[in-house]
Amino acid sequence: MEPSNYRESAPPANAWAFPNNQSIRDLDDASALAQAIVDTIRDPLLVLNQNLRVVAANRAFYRTFRMDGQDIHGQPIYGLGNGQWDIPELRRLLEDVEPRHAAMEAYEVEWDFPIIGQRKMLLNAREVFNQKDSQKLILLAIEDVTDRCAAERAMAELLQQKETLLQEMQHRVANSLQIIASILLLKARTVQSEETRSHLRDAHDRVMSVATVQQQLQASGHGEAIELGHYLSRLCETLAASMIGDSRPVAVKVQAGPGTATSAEAVSIGLITTELVINALKHAFPSGSGIDDGEISVSYQVDEGNWRLAVADNGVGLQQDGSRRGQTGLGTTIVEALAHQLKARVQITDRSPGMIVSIVHTA
Repeated sequence: MEPSNYRESAPPANAWAFPNNQSIRDLDDASALAQAIVDTIRDPLLVLNQNLRVVAANRAFYRTFRMDGQDIHGQPIYGLGNGQWDIPELRRLLEDVEPRHAAMEAYEVEWDFPIIGQRKMLLNAREVFNQKDSQKLILLAIEDVTDRCAAERAMAELLQQKETLLQEMQHRVANSLQIIASILLLKARTVQSEETRSHLRDAHDRVMSVATVQQQLQASGHGEAIELGHYLSRLCETLAASMIGDSRPVAVKVQAGPGTATSAEAVSIGLITTELVINALKHAFPSGSGIDDGEISVSYQVDEGNWRLAVADNGVGLQQDGSRRGQTGLGTTIVEALAHQLKARVQITDRSPGMIVSIVHTA
């Protein structure tokens, strides 16, 4: 930035323009004030007459385009710089400013200018009135946006690279989770210990839970608000397809009102839903229970800042001693931890038949 030698001082009593039609002291003062204002503007500025010839220019114009006063004063704008401004569309827009009292807003010019090279400019034009000779003038401001546009392009390229890397990472994570889940399931089939087999199957369910949530979030897009109704529906469809065989007459249904969440919140809600659905599939409909038409219902309702996620089933319900199904299991611990992260509480309700597990958030 160039150093400033400006020093503030009080103006003469009658030297400035004030309301109630008080005028500047004389035309010389008015001209000097106008030139000072024009020179203060950091972007190049031209003053044109009705014939679109240059009346004046500010210092920024001379500095930007490396021109002198004798190179431009009285010259038509279309003749400046070897005709680089002789653009038919620009000519039409400028010729409309004065007779139609129009304004030109952000007209884009990209040109290989002498000396300064390839640049992109935004042009803005306004009509002004010269009271001295009733002449109408046009102010033409020129904003150089070359560096800004280059920075925006670079940012867009970086964001695209980030998106590509993120998609590749998620693809690799999904594949890795599927491989781990398959290995755990194969191992569970080969071990002799029933306890070890149960632990391996639980680990398989945990991995599949994370894989399913990750898959649905990847399909929802990155950095966007997640529409939970659509998200939960797809999530439960995937769970039902992977965990319910033809021999198990259990249906999974979703009823969700309008509501969105951040990706972090959606991860927790998705994991909770997955854990509760898996728990119901494992414990609500044991063999010999006599339940022919099993149903698991997932609901999500929002009321202003409050919301409730509930997973209900028509299975065997709470045990006869009043304890929770799978009370000591890993799934219960995961659900409670995730609910705590969401600043919500877990409610267990027995019903006949079945039970309801609700995650309640109160603003």
